[in-house]
Amino acid sequence: MTDQELQTWVEQISLASFQLPFRHRASFNRRLRATGGRYFTGSHNIEISWLQWEKHGAEEVEKIIKHELCHYHLHLAKRGYRHRDADFKYWLARVGGSRYCKAVAEKQKEPYRYRLLCRSCGMQYMRKRKVDVSRYVCGKCRGKLNLQNVDSP
Repeated sequence: MTDQELQTWVEQISLASFQLPFRHRASFNRRLRATGGRYFTGSHNIEISWLQWEKHGAEEVEKIIKHELCHYHLHLAKRGYRHRDADFKYWLARVGGSRYCKAVAEKQKEPYRYRLLCRSCGMQYMRKRKVDVSRYVCGKCRGKLNLQNVDSP
């Protein structure tokens, strides 16, 4: 889908769901990862995440468009356009927009690289970053700590 096709689609959704025209720009943004779309209060333009389109398809993107159009139309009407406002919540439920978008990428958990081992009680602490053991003691018994790489015993 191109930006021009998205523009036409947003205009159609605006007329069908809100009975109001969308007179600004709608475009894809390939860098959006944590959010499905954005509405800009200064320019009144809308950006939609390209990754949402790729991963979840038209049905999910349509809900995101409706969400952003709620911001758009309420802001232009000088009504409550923020997520916490009653007007926004009412219109979002009425048109069937999504409150939250689906995740596009699972967060990759960084593996633990270091193990701190207490010399006295044997308590283990797992760490992702290297720690200066001369500055810290065991939280359980106040004993000295040994630093080990996780891949070595």
